[in-house]
This record gives sequence, C-alpha cells and structure tokens, in this order.
Amino acid sequence: MSQSEPLTEERSHRGVLDRIRSNPSGHLALKIGVGVLGAIVVAVGIVLIPFPGPGWAIVILGLAIWAIEFHWARRLLHFTKKHVQSWTHWVLRQSLPMRALIGTAGFIFISAVVWLSVKLTMDVDLAALTWNFLAGA
Repeated sequence: MSQSEPLTEERSHRGVLDRIRSNPSGHLALKIGVGVLGAIVVAVGIVLIPFPGPGWAIVILGLAIWAIEFHWARRLLHFTKKHVQSWTHWVLRQSLPMRALIGTAGFIFISAVVWLSVKLTMDVDLAALTWNFLAGA
C-alpha cells in the first residue's frame, strides 16, 4: 500500500488481525476469542429462532464472526448468502397473490411456533386466550 493510498477501515482491521496472527500466542488467543464469541452469538440466535424477531439474522451474524478466523465458516456463510439471495429473488419474481400466499404461510408458521413455544414453556394457551378475548368472555 502506498503512502498516497487512503487507509480504508477494512484494510485497517485486516492489518490489526494480521499483526495479532503474526504472534503465535496472539494467533491462538484470536482463534479462541473468535470461536467463543461466535459460539455465544450463534447460541443466542438459535434460542431466539422460534420467536418473532431476528433469530436467524443473529445466527448469521455469529457465522460471520466465525468467518473471521475459520475457513469452514466462510464457506458456510457464502453458501447461506447465496441461497437466501436466490430465495429472495425467486419470491420477488412471483405475482402479488403468490407473495401474499407465501407471506401468509410464513405468518401461520411463525404463529404456530410462538404458540407452541409459549404452550410448552409457560403452559399458556394463547389461542384460547385470544378466542376468549374476541368472544368477550
């Protein structure tokens, strides 16, 4: 890199990681740190998958953290990105009624997962509570 070339943020981070990797104990510490942090983020994401919200996005974030240091995670992240993009492009090519059907199916699936999670963990039947509320009971 020449003196006149601006230092981008990505190159700056890569330089820091390369300096850490150049030291054997730093390399091991980086690998362990990235592995532990990625595992924590992935575990939190997996716990959140059944609930509405960013469960899968958090799992993918953990995978991106692992990809900093592990080649298998980079390959898996690339595979995931490719398939999510192809699914998104396929859905966007569909007609509006078909997209509404896909969205409705997704909503029903997520609702069923939330109902089942609440029923099994807290023994609360959200469907019965909703029905009683709507019926005015």
